[in-house]
Amino acid sequence: MWVAVKGWLASDGQADRVVPPTGFTANLTVFASAAMAFLAVFALALSLAAGRLADRWAEELARSATLRISAPAEQMATQTEAALRVLRQTPGVASARALSQEEQAALLAPWFGAELPLDQLPVPQLIEVIETAQGYDTAGLRLRLSAEVPGAVLDDHTRWRRPLVEAADSLRRLGLLSILLITGAMAAMITLAANAALAANGQVIEVLRLVGGQDRFIARAFVRRFTLRALIGGCVGMALGVLGMALLPQSADQGGFLTGLSFQGAGWLFPLAIPALGAAVAFAATRYAAGRVLKGLS
Repeated sequence: MWVAVKGWLASDGQADRVVPPTGFTANLTVFASAAMAFLAVFALALSLAAGRLADRWAEELARSATLRISAPAEQMATQTEAALRVLRQTPGVASARALSQEEQAALLAPWFGAELPLDQLPVPQLIEVIETAQGYDTAGLRLRLSAEVPGAVLDDHTRWRRPLVEAADSLRRLGLLSILLITGAMAAMITLAANAALAANGQVIEVLRLVGGQDRFIARAFVRRFTLRALIGGCVGMALGVLGMALLPQSADQGGFLTGLSFQGAGWLFPLAIPALGAAVAFAATRYAAGRVLKGLS
C-alpha cells in the first residue's frame, strides 16, 4: 500500500504543469488545512486535558471521604475527638484530621461570602478522611460511628464523584468527536477545491487526452499537488496551535481546569500527527474527486 501511495506522490514535472501552482483553489486548500489543523490542536488538547481531569478526580475522590459531625456546641469537641479516635483505629484509614474554622470558612465562602461568622452559627464540624490503597470497610465504620459518635455522618463522595467523572469523560469524547468533525469538514473543503480545479482545467484535460495522456497521469498530478498543499497548510496551522497552547497559563490549583488546557510531557508530540492526518485526508479526498470528475468528463 505504501508503495502505491508513494507512486501517486512521486514528483513528476510534466504532470505538475496540469495543475496551476497558484490561484483560488491553491489558496483555499492551504487556508482550509491550516485552519483545521489549528482547531484540531485545541480539540486534541481539550480531549487530553479532560482525560487527565477525569483520572485525577477518580483517583483523588475515590481515596477521600468527609465525616460530618452535628452536635450541640458543648458536645462538639468531645464527639470530634471520639470520631478521630475511631478513625485512627480503623484499618484502611491512612489519615484523619478535623478541618479548622478557617478551612471550613473557605469552603463556604463561595456560597455565603468570606465574612461568614462560623462561631455564631451551628455549622457542623468536618473531618477529612484519607484511605489507603486497600481501603476500609465503609459499612462497618458507619456502624461503629453510629454507636460511639451519634452525631457523625460519613460521606464517601459516591453520590457526586460519579457525575463529575462522567462529565469529564463526556468532555473527552466531545474533544475526539470535534477532531472527527474537523477531519470531515477538511475532506469536504478539499474535495470541493479539487472539483473546482478539475472543472477549471477541463479544456487542458481534453487536450491531454487527445495527445495520449491517461487519466491516471492527470489524477496523480492533482492528488500530489493538493496533498502537498494540505501538508504545508497543516504544518502551519499545527505550529500556530502549539504556539497558542504554549502561551496559555500553566496549570495551577487555583486556576482549575482552564489553566490545565494544554499538553503535558509526551503529549506535546501528539500534534505532530495532525499534518500527516490532514495530508492523508487530502490524498483520499482528491483521489476520489479526481476519479469521479475524470469519469464524468469521459
